Amino acid sequence: MEHRDPAVVSRFDTRSSRLCEFCREFDPQFPERRPLDQMVATTRKAIASAHLTEDGYVRHRMLELRRITSRAPLTAA
Repeated sequence: MEHRDPAVVSRFDTRSSRLCEFCREFDPQFPERRPLDQMVATTRKAIASAHLTEDGYVRHRMLELRRITSRAPLTAA
């Protein structure tokens, strides 16, 4: 878990976490995720590495990559 912040790795206390706004907005299957996979550390922005679980991190990154690849390519003028 080298991508994870040490403060997040040692914390699975849901009292110090919140739902990931990015995932909630862009993932249609967000409500079906396990509750811990939906959560990010309160002290961090809604970024992939703030997720409390590996599965939450991976799903967040997949959403980011899907958004990047779905954008129209830049064309030279």
